[in-house]
Parts: sequence; C-alpha cells; structure tokens
Amino acid sequence: MIAFIDDNRASHGVEPICRVLPIAPSTYHERVAQRRDPSRLSARAQRDQMLTPEIVRVFAENFAVYGIRKVWRQICREGYDIARCTVERLMRDLDMVGVIRGKPVRTTISDKAAPCPLDHVNR
Repeated sequence: MIAFIDDNRASHGVEPICRVLPIAPSTYHERVAQRRDPSRLSARAQRDQMLTPEIVRVFAENFAVYGIRKVWRQICREGYDIARCTVERLMRDLDMVGVIRGKPVRTTISDKAAPCPLDHVNR
C-alpha cells in the first residue's frame, strides 16, 4: 500500500488516497520517516536488519545447502545470541530453503485422461 501511495501521491495527494484505502495518513508518514531514518524502526526490525546479512553469508558460504537448524547453529557458534525461530522467520522472508535429502514420496499418480467411475451412492 505504501508503494501505491508513493506512486500516486503526486496526482491525488496522500490524504485522499488514504481515505479510500484502509490506512491512516499518519501510518504512511511514519513508514516514510522510518525509510529515511532507520533508527526510528522498532528494536526487532533493527536487529533483523543486522542479522539478515549474517544469515545470507552463512547460507552462501555453505553452498546454499544448510537448512534452518544448521544456519542457526553456525550463527550461534560465531557468537550471536539469536533464537531458532528468528532464523526460521528471516530465512522464510528471504525465500532461503536448505537441500532435502532423498526423493519426494509420490503416493498417487492420477491419470487425468482416465474416465471417472460412476457414482454408486447417488450423491
């Protein structure tokens, strides 16, 4: 929504757009101020910004095969005090997934061309 307001604020203005969208003008102005000055971000967001490059680095150094658990353990070994769920959340936000061993199990392989059986229960 913030990007939409940024794109259209020159033609319509912030307040009229915010009246139509479910967002308060003060919320928009706060987000813009946070983009300009990162010290206005919450403590969690500031910590996430600090830890994200470290997670990306550990993941890349290990050939993009480490999963959440191994990335978390490596970061803890390097001296960072971080929870496993935080690593999980940040890796999910970055679309980083470790390699899974083995083949995926396929239990059903349906044939779309085969005719469906008749309904014997009269549903």
